[in-house]
Order: sequence, then C-alpha cells, then structure tokens
Amino acid sequence: MQHSILILGGTAEARALAGKLAGDPRFAVELSLAGRTRAPAEQPVPVRVGGFGGAEGLAAYLRQKGVSILIDATHPYAARISRNAAQAAEISGVPIVALRRSPWLPQPGDRWTEVESVADAVNALGPDPRKAFLTLGRQELLPFEAAPQHDYLVRSVDPVEPPLTVPNAVYLTERGPFRQADEARLLQDHGIEVIVAKNSGGPASYGKIAAARELGIEVILIRRPELPDVPSVETVEEMLAWLDHAPPPLK
Repeated sequence: MQHSILILGGTAEARALAGKLAGDPRFAVELSLAGRTRAPAEQPVPVRVGGFGGAEGLAAYLRQKGVSILIDATHPYAARISRNAAQAAEISGVPIVALRRSPWLPQPGDRWTEVESVADAVNALGPDPRKAFLTLGRQELLPFEAAPQHDYLVRSVDPVEPPLTVPNAVYLTERGPFRQADEARLLQDHGIEVIVAKNSGGPASYGKIAAARELGIEVILIRRPELPDVPSVETVEEMLAWLDHAPPPLK
C-alpha cells in the first residue's frame, strides 16, 4: 500500500526530495507551495499552491486526501507555517517529520552581528551612511525605509514592487545558487560595506557569507526563529532513510 505524502515546500531541499520520490512506487507525493514566488521553479511532482486556512484547514486537508506522512520542508524562517504543520499533525494524527537544514556557523575571519529581527537589523546599520547589500525576501524590506541614509543593493527572486522609498537603491532579480567568486565580485563592484541576511543555511546562498569573510565585510545576520519540536532530519539523504523505515500506512 502506498504512502500518501504531502511535502510543505518552497526550498531546494523540498524540490530535491520530491525528485527522489517521484519515481518510487511506494509513495504518492504532492508538493505544497505557499505561492509567494511568482514564477516558482518547475517541480517533479504534482503541486498545490496557496494556503490551507491555518492548522485546522491543513488538518482537514490531510484527512480529506488520506495523507499518511506530512513533511515540513519549508524555509527555516517560515515559523508560522511550521507551527501550523505541527498543530495539524497533532489534530489529524498524521505523522510529521521536518527537513531542516543546519544553520551556518561562524568561522575564523567572519564579522557577524547577530540580531533577532529585520527591525533590529535596520538599527544595527547605524546612523552613518553605509553601502548595504540586502538579501531578504521582498516582503521584509519595508523597515529599511526608516533608514534612508544608506545606499542599498537589493537582491530578490521576484521584483520589488513598488520599490523602496529611499533615495539610493539598486535592484537585482536573481535566483541562486550563487558562487563565492561571483559574490565577491558583486560586493567589490558595488563597494558594499555590510550585508544583511538570514541564517538560511545550506550551500545555495552561502557564497555571500564566504565572500564577506574573504573581503572582511560585516554581516548582520538575523537569527532563526524558534520552531516546533517535531522529529527532524537535516538532509535529503537522511529523510530518504527515515522514509525507508517508516511503518506502513494505516488502511
């Protein structure tokens, strides 16, 4: 009997996991995307786009679809979705396992200032004008309008519309992965003095962190939110091993 798996995605790991499971006859897989990215990458399994209506709505969906395993492979900063997933699993009785990439750890030469929120990151830039590279989601950029004295280089997957109401901002619309050498060149070309980023973990966006270390540039790093305490693994390979030992679905 097949396991019906719902993957809550939006990460490279979610797509990679879906690709590994797509041809496995033991599993019927659906990938759920929040719909925040306008042109998501092509996915190897059926995709559902949009919210569920909170924990209760997700629990109802799990029951309706006969889902036997819920995999939370959302971004490490998608705390609300992860909380809803944990609650929905408890309500519905569907087993949940999270795929959570490990965070980056400071290395010799890193100049990190760790803060709790985007607002704290704005304050950490300080009062004097600086050239800052913002690598946050486009929905999280508005607080930087409170610090118009800085020159901003903004990179996002989707265009920032409307643009920030600050005098000096340059926008890049790009999707990773980003190589260290390319990131170092970008930082030098724009005279960047400070990077604002999340501790996303994984290799796809680590290039800027390594490049900042190489060039002696400060990184204001927003700490990860607290996530629900559910069974979890760190890599796609570990998730595949977990699924290999999952009990058969209840009839």
